[in-house]
This record gives sequence, structure tokens and C-alpha cells, in this order.
Amino acid sequence: MKILKLSILALIILSSSKINAQSFKVLPLGIHGGLEESNLSAYLAANDTSQQYVALDAGTLYSGIKVAMQNHSLPTEAPEKFIQNNIKAYFISHPHLDHVAGLIQNSPADSKKTIYGLGSCIESIDKHYFSWESWANFSDIGEKPKLGKYHLDTLQKDSSIIEPNTGLKITTFQLSHGEPFKSTAFLVTNQSDNSILYLGDTGADTIEHSHSLHHLWENIAPLITSKKLKAIFIEVSFPNSQPDKLLFGHLTPRLLNMELADLEELTNAAALKNLPIVITHIKPDGNNPATIKKELLNKNPFQVKWIFPEQGRFLKF
Repeated sequence: MKILKLSILALIILSSSKINAQSFKVLPLGIHGGLEESNLSAYLAANDTSQQYVALDAGTLYSGIKVAMQNHSLPTEAPEKFIQNNIKAYFISHPHLDHVAGLIQNSPADSKKTIYGLGSCIESIDKHYFSWESWANFSDIGEKPKLGKYHLDTLQKDSSIIEPNTGLKITTFQLSHGEPFKSTAFLVTNQSDNSILYLGDTGADTIEHSHSLHHLWENIAPLITSKKLKAIFIEVSFPNSQPDKLLFGHLTPRLLNMELADLEELTNAAALKNLPIVITHIKPDGNNPATIKKELLNKNPFQVKWIFPEQGRFLKF
């Protein structure tokens, strides 16, 4: 009987440690990089025990929340209430429509909050979306009348802020997305100093003639070796058959593995093993999703843990 009690206690402790080890939950509201307008890039991130989220891009909101409710990932209520009450801020990697359409379209029913982005991103949202010619100006800058629902906040590259409504620290890195266009990576860190890394659209350094990804890898390498980085969200838009000249600032499985080789050199051969890497922004044309998945699974030299997200289903790290 004593042995049985000890075994049960050990199981409870082990189970508890696994629960406590989970630092983040991420809800994909949209996973694709075009074509399917109800399933475009948008990920909600929060501490595992919190219901207060930051949105990492916002291509799809309402439709993704409806799917999450149908999947029993979220309580069943009006999706607009969830947008109003539980999404506390938007971090937009770049202003292409597949990353902002849900935000713009749902803005009339949203509540007051902040939209964060690099200067070029905020400028584009101001001039091209929240202008009275294309949409009402729900922001606090730009054309009058300014309705002031959203505060547009310009981030600086290689700098950090604390998002006040969630307590999460967000560190911003600039990416190259088909020169001269810029995108952003957001490193999200909680109060336990655990992090997840979300990249918006990005090209490979060799194709972009850039050092943006190498600079990012230099900054996150210590987090990988210390096991503080819990997951990387990174795009693979096209299969390997896509010609380099038609990538338009995106990655393929081959190019992603080239970038991971660079990252490995900054860590060590074992550091990337079992690191969760969530594949985002797949262009859903034709057989692209199945082909990309096959190419990644068939060539995994760093033994990372490839994750292919599903709309409306939580990921926990």
C-alpha cells in the first residue's frame, strides 16, 4: 500500500511538473498565406493560465474565433465579444492584406486598444487603411475626423516593450520581405523569462542579400541553448520547386533548413533537437500544403519538431 501511495504521488508530481512546464498557449485564428480569406495569418498568444491575448498579425479574426468555438477551444459566445474583451493588443508584422484584413474589417465592432508595428507598417496602416477614402479612420492619427479607437504605436527594431494589459514583454526585430519591403519578428517573453518567437513573412538572407535573419538568430541563440525558447513560428510559403525569382520574400523547406543551419552554428549540434517549429503562411494553392509538409518531414537534419497548426486549435508550449 505504501508503494502504491508513493507511485500515485510520483505520478501527481510528474503531471504537475508537466503542467507547470507549459509557458504559453497559442491559438491560430488563421494559418494560410493567401487565397482562403477566412483563414489568413493570425495567432493569439497568452500565458498558459491567462485569457488575455496579444494578436500576432490579424489577417483573420472573427472567422477564426468562430472555428475555435466550434472546436470547443473557446467558450461559445459572440465572437465580437471575444475580440473586444480578450484581445488586448495587435502586433502587426507588416501591412499586407493577409496580415491585417481581419483587423480592419472588424474594427467597427472592436474596443479601444493599441496596434503596434514598425514605423513603415504603422505609416501604411494610417495612409492606406484608416483613411476615409478606403475605410473609416478608427485610429488616433492621420485624417480627420480621427475616431481614436486604436492607438497606433511605433516600435523600434531591436527594442522591447511591456504590453501593459498582458504583462508580456515583446522584443522587435526587423526582417526583409522582398527588398525594399520590411517585415517583423516578435519575441514574446513572459514573467518566467520563457519565450516564443513569431516571424512575419521573411525571405532567406541569401536571397534577400540581407543579414536580418542572421541578426535574429544571434539574438535568440542563447535562449535556445538555455532552453528558454519554447517555440519558433516561421513561414514556409512555397515548396522547393518554386523558383528563387518567384519567391517574393518568402521561404521554402530548403531555404528554411539553410537558415536553421546558420542558427545551429550559433548554438550547438544538439540545441535544436526537438525544438518546436510551427510552420506558418503556407500558400494553399494546389498541393502546396501536402508537398511542403512532405519535404520538411523527409529532410529534418536538425531533428526539430515540425508542427503544422490547425485553425482554431490551441498549441501549448
